[in-house]
Amino acid sequence: MNAFRIVTGTAAVGAAALGYAVGIERRHWTLRTAELPVLAPGAQPIRVLHISDLHMLPGQKSKQRWVAALGELEPDLVVNTGDNLAHPHAVPYVLRAIGSLLDRPGVFIFGSNDYYAPKPKNPARYLMPRGKKKRIHGNQLPWRDLRAAFVEHGWLDLTHVRRTLTAAGQTVFAAGVDDPHLHRDRYSDIAGPADRNATLRLGITHSPEPRVLDTFAEDGYDLVLAGHTHGGQLRIPGIGALVTNCELDRSRARGTSRWGAHMWLHVSAGLGTSPYAPARFACPPEASLLTLVPRGHHQAPATEKQTRRKAPSDVR
Repeated sequence: MNAFRIVTGTAAVGAAALGYAVGIERRHWTLRTAELPVLAPGAQPIRVLHISDLHMLPGQKSKQRWVAALGELEPDLVVNTGDNLAHPHAVPYVLRAIGSLLDRPGVFIFGSNDYYAPKPKNPARYLMPRGKKKRIHGNQLPWRDLRAAFVEHGWLDLTHVRRTLTAAGQTVFAAGVDDPHLHRDRYSDIAGPADRNATLRLGITHSPEPRVLDTFAEDGYDLVLAGHTHGGQLRIPGIGALVTNCELDRSRARGTSRWGAHMWLHVSAGLGTSPYAPARFACPPEASLLTLVPRGHHQAPATEKQTRRKAPSDVR
């Protein structure tokens, strides 16, 4: 009888946790904020909005409204690190959600789920070593249409290019690579020392693979922004992420950390999930507002904070 109670009790707790992860937390839209000392001495702060992993479906109205409200933050620079799409008809809904943010200076690269639609997969695959996984691609998605719209509004595509732009009246030297998760990255196309005269030297990538981060660090970048990990998506309180779906260590699955002696890394837990794994636990969907300040302003970044910004309940 005691064994039966233990089994049934465990099953009930598991069912409740799954119900919360699927029905509540995946729509618990959250703004993460942090302060990072990465700018040249004497520079004025730059406010960067980092959005990633929207995995947008046409019917996700709550997500679209919440993201649209981020325009009220009036960031100096918007950085989009990919995986915007989850449906062949999602492009206009991504553009509707991003809305007024397209009027701000912005840069972007794409991830695997901009190129290919998601497919049903065994969830246990995420716990397998990467070398033992057989890559499964869905149908191609209209990423070219999304790219054309971003570029038309003035956002810069940083896929294997280096660009100089202005944010908050200051010079930002930025470069990016195509998705390392698909082995599409060609860092050799952008290799070389970053501009030492820039106020900020910024690198972006979808998947935060250490081999890519190491090369950004060697070339003197101050900050790299990435997504892809979903913060682990299902985290165990007190333990954290079980997986990152890349070679990055689990302790860096979301938030800010140092990478080497000079560079900082920020990994967004993202705003979506695959439609075939619509669950989050102890890892709410997020966008990040990063206040960049001069080096030496703090010995360490200010404590990161998460704040829920209200949005109507999503029925999907």
